[in-house]
Amino acid sequence: MAPTHYATGGDLLVAVLRELGIDTVFGIVSVHNLPLVEAVDRELRFVPVRHEATAVNAADAYGRARGSLGCALTSTGTGAGNAAGSLVEALSAGTSVLHVTGQVETEYLGSGRGFIHETKDQLGMLRAVSKYAQTVTSTDTAAHILRKAAQATLTAPAGPASVEWPVDLQYAAQRDAGGRAQIGSAVVCPAGGSLPAEGDLVAAQALLAKARRPLVWAGGGATRARDELAELLRVTGAGLLSSNSGRGAVPEDHPQVIGNFATTPVCRALLADADLLVTVGTHFRSNETADYGLVLPDAHIQIDIDAAALGRVYPARHALHGHAPEVLAALLPHARPAEEGWTRRVAAVREDVRATLHDNIGPQAAICDAIRAALPREAVVARDVTIPSSSWGNRLLEMYDPRDNVFPRGGGIGQGLGMGIGAALARPDAPTVVLAGDGGLAVHLGELLTLAQERPRLTLIVFNDGGYGVLRNMQDRYSERRSGVDLATPDFELLARACGLPYARIAAEDHALPVISHAVASDGPTLVEVDLARLGPMKNPFTPPVKIPGQ
Repeated sequence: MAPTHYATGGDLLVAVLRELGIDTVFGIVSVHNLPLVEAVDRELRFVPVRHEATAVNAADAYGRARGSLGCALTSTGTGAGNAAGSLVEALSAGTSVLHVTGQVETEYLGSGRGFIHETKDQLGMLRAVSKYAQTVTSTDTAAHILRKAAQATLTAPAGPASVEWPVDLQYAAQRDAGGRAQIGSAVVCPAGGSLPAEGDLVAAQALLAKARRPLVWAGGGATRARDELAELLRVTGAGLLSSNSGRGAVPEDHPQVIGNFATTPVCRALLADADLLVTVGTHFRSNETADYGLVLPDAHIQIDIDAAALGRVYPARHALHGHAPEVLAALLPHARPAEEGWTRRVAAVREDVRATLHDNIGPQAAICDAIRAALPREAVVARDVTIPSSSWGNRLLEMYDPRDNVFPRGGGIGQGLGMGIGAALARPDAPTVVLAGDGGLAVHLGELLTLAQERPRLTLIVFNDGGYGVLRNMQDRYSERRSGVDLATPDFELLARACGLPYARIAAEDHALPVISHAVASDGPTLVEVDLARLGPMKNPFTPPVKIPGQ
């Protein structure tokens, strides 16, 4: 293939992004990325967010909502540093983000002169928070490095890829030697990693054939094996537990889907009576296993594309290293129906955990019900780390497609609105809802201006309790005083008006359905404040599933 020539690095970047199916890029313009931003803004859609962390969060959610990858542009030095926290989120979640950041001119790179925006060992920082990171060193290698980064972020187990690009090389003409046919836009299995060793597979097949009280646990890796997972449930009558990341792998209105309730008493009892657990692509996070105190069946088949995950948290009698669709397809011919009554018990547990939680959250149940009633079946619900998300948004609010299930898997607050903006722009034909607390929203309050400027179909529901409610509940339960949890809160109606955003308020249960339905039906953004003091408390104050020594 004859080389292709581009006038600038920005033109080359646009060409690579088009190959990847990316039409929207999130970032902040700078003197050290100007050629890239100008080309993207001219040829694609550039969204000028107000903080580099949001650029990565939005790109991350853009990829999640489309089942592919997103792109963020940041500046060098402080700008790249600002992006690091959100790269940690993408690394923790195993999501696909192409992060392109500027760098000082090649002549001064690494000289330590204190050139504007220069930082010590930026590449080392990026490598610490990315799956792949590399520096563009010439105009002949930029295209290869961009495609290699895209390939890395799209190869399971996925994670963000960062490219730093000196600004003098961005302005220069580029030579592209080719390689366009090598990359798609969806996560792929690494070469040679589809199926486990034959002996391991045969032993797991025999164990599955004998199981009469089976359970399945779906993690994020199961979302790429939706058909095979649904067929396993159909053939066996097994119940399906899930991590937060695995929600929607099988639609949560399926009668055998118990969901993200593994640590509840009735699910613990079900696990105790199960004679087999098949886990698919889950890493057993501490907050989903009661700090690893959850007891799993001894008969455990664990499937994961990441060999390091096998047996890392829980022993697995059969650890199957491979790609979930292929491994499940190899197991399915050996599956047998559960014993009589097991599937009925699964369905009863499903109803029990949902009814119990619905009752426990008190008046907030009306909001949960209203969101589900107002949204179409396929719509993103992006959730920041806040009490409503952690207590019921991550469990009770049904998900039917994993691409609709957007949340910060690493647990950092303040990322929800940026994620919601990215998801909403990825899928403009459907409404998006964001659940955020007043404390988390304040971390990136400036993104209200991005929301006002871009005007996506996004309903931002802000649960206002005047601070960090999760930590406040912990301190009220375990301490004699509060520290750092009570915060000044803006008048959200005035704030929305200042930003040019429509505003509505929920202060009673009967407000929820009309307010949320009206907001979701609109063509643009709406800020909905939930006045938790007026709405009333949950029956049981929510505290996170973490251990405090001595308590």
